[in-house]
Amino acid sequence: MSKLLTVLDAFDDLPQARELREHTYEGLGPAVVDVGCGSGRAVGELAARGARAIGADLDPAMIEVAAERWPAGEFHVADATALPLDDGSVTGYRADKILHALAEPERAVAEARRVLAANGRAVLIGQDWDTFVIDSDDPELTRSLVHSRADATPNPRVARRYRNLLLDNGFTDVTVDVHTIVWTDAAVLPVLGGIGGEGAWFEDQAARARADRLFVAIPFFVASGTRAG
Repeated sequence: MSKLLTVLDAFDDLPQARELREHTYEGLGPAVVDVGCGSGRAVGELAARGARAIGADLDPAMIEVAAERWPAGEFHVADATALPLDDGSVTGYRADKILHALAEPERAVAEARRVLAANGRAVLIGQDWDTFVIDSDDPELTRSLVHSRADATPNPRVARRYRNLLLDNGFTDVTVDVHTIVWTDAAVLPVLGGIGGEGAWFEDQAARARADRLFVAIPFFVASGTRAG
């Protein structure tokens, strides 16, 4: 878990990532569940805004970290498809970088509809794993590595389906926008290590970072909708 936590912390600390999180908090109301909450950053920030902020994650170790870091939040070890919440008990639902890890993401969106009150807002955030943009002297190998990493994920292209998943579950006023995170320094190297592993390709990326010639861009899709009454 420590490696994953390092990657998550590095991403969460980016100014661009902070701006993206702030954007996703809009309109969530006074009671919000953050599904796949990881180390709890969003829960802590929502609680600081005065919301009843609930974090849910399937990893008990992550929940332990989140509870230690953000004591104002409420945290549960829970599956995204079976949240420990009553019907209509929250005004906001947020799922950030989690639906790609689910075999049946449509069940999680159905669960979002169940726990949301009438006119509650759902926000889905995530990357399309085929659309990592990485500058490299070997674009064919880079493309192959990106696609291989995508294929190791249960639902790597689910972000393309966010709009339809919300519509299929009765959400209205559905919108989608894109926010691209750009890295030009070594902070992204743990992510690139997860794509290329050890070897010449990764060493080239590390050398680019040392020479201030690194370029990585990842578009994040944000889809939101209102639960019909």
